[in-house]
Amino acid sequence: MSRFLTFIALAYGIGAASALAPSFRYSTPKLNSPHKLLSTFYNDFEEFNTSSTLSTDTDPLLNALRNRQQEIESSATILPLMILDCMLPRQVLDIQLSHPTLKDLINHRMLEKERPTIGMLGMIRTARGYVPLTNGVEVEIVECLPVQDIPNDSTASSEDAWDVTLKAKRRFNILGEVVKTEGGWTEARVDFLDSKTEEEMQQKQSEKKEGQDPLSLARAMSKSRQFTQPNGNIPNNLSIIERWIELARENERHPNQIDKLLNQLGEIPPEDQPTERALWVGALINPLPALGVAMEIRPSLLMAKSAEERVDVALGGIWGSIKHMDGSAKMW
Repeated sequence: MSRFLTFIALAYGIGAASALAPSFRYSTPKLNSPHKLLSTFYNDFEEFNTSSTLSTDTDPLLNALRNRQQEIESSATILPLMILDCMLPRQVLDIQLSHPTLKDLINHRMLEKERPTIGMLGMIRTARGYVPLTNGVEVEIVECLPVQDIPNDSTASSEDAWDVTLKAKRRFNILGEVVKTEGGWTEARVDFLDSKTEEEMQQKQSEKKEGQDPLSLARAMSKSRQFTQPNGNIPNNLSIIERWIELARENERHPNQIDKLLNQLGEIPPEDQPTERALWVGALINPLPALGVAMEIRPSLLMAKSAEERVDVALGGIWGSIKHMDGSAKMW
């Protein structure tokens, strides 16, 4: 699926969308019927509503203080959303934007925030077609400059296009409804996800609830060692990651692509951080721009419910990629 999956850039009610191949540099083309796509997008989010409970305290001052605190907390977790490409923490995406509303959104965030961010969501294929994920990543707007180089097949012009660099940071989960703003883009209240906190909560819940597996986190840590420990089934006892890097260098689409990728990702997290390890591996084998040597696992990593599930997804993805590149089990 990763070879042909199309990601659609939508802003709720903006009246335009962009179709693009994952991970490649692109600009915004026009679609014949964007409103039909947008109406589908709205319906996809109707299921994901949450209700809030109000305090029953009768003290007006206390209620006012609590309401103000809720307003502050709410504003701190409200993100404008862009459905563009599925990204994982540490990944960097370079894009060209020319749509006025998307440019307004970028400009608004850069003026409003010292470290401007937006929420990035990918798409997943279901029986109903492609629908947006409810888990995504907060991306920092690292750079935004007038475009210098317009691709020949682009509909953008040098006068209105921007080169934008986005770096993925924290994961989040959408809470409640996605709403349209006066600026024309969409936003939602989100819950930022911390891997360590998630793992600790998972462990506590598994110890308290009957039927839960209290050893799942321990297994996740044990399995995560496989990424970096020497492997007797690999030539020269290389680790899985070392072997993948060795083969990937032979399949680079651009000079020094793997070196640049490794520099962006930084050191692999330690084995006692299985979720972060799995996310790092996913960002490695599904890089931006794409190498085309691995199945797309980023949506599965974002939507996984446990550390062990994420590690299993990452292990399956990297082993499949290795076997594809060494020719022992071609995927396409």
